[in-house]
Amino acid sequence: MCTRLFLGLFAVLLLAGPASAAEEKAKPPASEGKKGSEHKLTEAESYLALDPIYTTIVADRRSAGMLMVALGLDVPAPELREQAERALPVLRDADIRSLMAFTATQVRPTAQPDPAAIADRLQSLTDRALGKKGARILLAQVALRVTN
Repeated sequence: MCTRLFLGLFAVLLLAGPASAAEEKAKPPASEGKKGSEHKLTEAESYLALDPIYTTIVADRRSAGMLMVALGLDVPAPELREQAERALPVLRDADIRSLMAFTATQVRPTAQPDPAAIADRLQSLTDRALGKKGARILLAQVALRVTN
């Protein structure tokens, strides 16, 4: 029984080997020496793009919409930029927690929130997380989606 199983697996491997080699030959050759195009938001070396943050707007004990904040960091100093890149998960967590509290206490579905208040809040969090000033928060978009 074991011999049959072994011979069966061996036969499958023999047949699969040439098929995978044929697939490799059928693939178009990759451009050798050419670097693939990379999508960048800006040519600035100091810019770090962050994923947008979404928080829920609650009104009358139910979900009334979403607040979306798209942002980035401008960090001109190379050593601080390296520190900021390492701290991105911590920064993102702090930003999300802060925006959740901001949304719960100050955002209503009937009025646009103050982008300056959001920027100031996120800037102080960034300075505290990095331990010094030098990284600037850049707000790209603040938007509400109301689901009434």
